[in-house]
Amino acid sequence: MEHCISQQVQKAQQHFQRSFERPTFSFKLRGRAAGKAYLHLNQLRLNPVLFVQNEAEFYSDVIPHEIAHLLVFSLYGRVRPHGPEWQHMMQEVLGVPAHTRHQFDVTDVMGKTFAYRCGCDTHQLTIRRHNKIVRQQTRYRCTRCGDELQHVS
Repeated sequence: MEHCISQQVQKAQQHFQRSFERPTFSFKLRGRAAGKAYLHLNQLRLNPVLFVQNEAEFYSDVIPHEIAHLLVFSLYGRVRPHGPEWQHMMQEVLGVPAHTRHQFDVTDVMGKTFAYRCGCDTHQLTIRRHNKIVRQQTRYRCTRCGDELQHVS
């Protein structure tokens, strides 16, 4: 892991002819996200379950993706997360395709879901979305038919 992070930072240092602080990392990320960059901490957080199941893809895609966020923040400050600066960093500097979503199987990291119906289908909502509906903080509509989702008891 340390070697992969160092390699990515070295690519940026050579390209920009300046030094960058090497980020720290931890495996303290849960849920469906594979990784997350904490810009002000210069830290990567990685999902340990998805890492074990997709180790090669983490080294080739996820780690460069998150490091690109940190490098862009270091160079430009706050900019659009997957904007032109990040895309340039991914493709031209790190030499990695600028994908914004992973295609990993998230079955093992999915929490409990709740069934909701609309006019055309049944949808599985996360516990967070379900609780927002229960607390009357929001309503969700189907993106296809436009009907409001109703809980299936």
